[in-house]
Amino acid sequence: MAESFGVDAERYDRARPRYPDALVDRIVAASPGPDVLDVGCGTGIAARQFRAAGCHVLGVEPDARMADFARRTGIAVEVATFEAWDPAGRTFDAVVAGQAWHWVDPVAGAAKAAQVLRPGGRLALFWHEFEPPSEVVHAFLAAYQRVTNSPEWTPRRTKERYETMLSRVTDGVRDARGFDAPEQWRFDWERTYTRDEWLDQIPTSGLLTLLPAEQLAEVLDSVGAAVDAMGGSFTAHFKTMALTAGRTNAT
Repeated sequence: MAESFGVDAERYDRARPRYPDALVDRIVAASPGPDVLDVGCGTGIAARQFRAAGCHVLGVEPDARMADFARRTGIAVEVATFEAWDPAGRTFDAVVAGQAWHWVDPVAGAAKAAQVLRPGGRLALFWHEFEPPSEVVHAFLAAYQRVTNSPEWTPRRTKERYETMLSRVTDGVRDARGFDAPEQWRFDWERTYTRDEWLDQIPTSGLLTLLPAEQLAEVLDSVGAAVDAMGGSFTAHFKTMALTAGRTNAT
């Protein structure tokens, strides 16, 4: 699944939400310099935001299709998993990962981040947790379970997965050593989606990138009908969570 998102890189870049400017600004302010390594950079969504904030960004991305798209937007990208990537002696002021660190081994990844960070550098790993209206959620779940015969999957389980993931990542940073005590930053925001915008975004989910076309169409039809019944648009409430830690000054 980790390498399935490049099946439609243009849609991914177009439809996936950006990150709060306040998050980017806070990471930049907490870093000792402008050199940023973006792990799992995808199409370069976060990388372009850091570039716009004055940073020099290098991306590492395992999917060559995503990397090619990012390069077309001016982001330098090397194709590799982070664990296998060769830093070749290079060091950075910040190591960041947007919607990607759950694909990285939590201890080995944190240890490698410590290796490539300069003393005082910043590790910042962030994810979106968002809540569409319940009508949209239930329409999606019902259709997804119908076409895949999957076990029941509830919004509560989604929330629990995020909490479990953050706990696992936090433990990895602690176990890797080389960092100050990890902390969490939270950014709340909203975005209004039209029916077409939401249906454009849905196929970029890891749950759906591998679905056959006819099953995906059934899910989209069901969700589209739910959005139509709400007047053709809705507001999604986002919580962007960052797990962050400073590199200790020990070399």
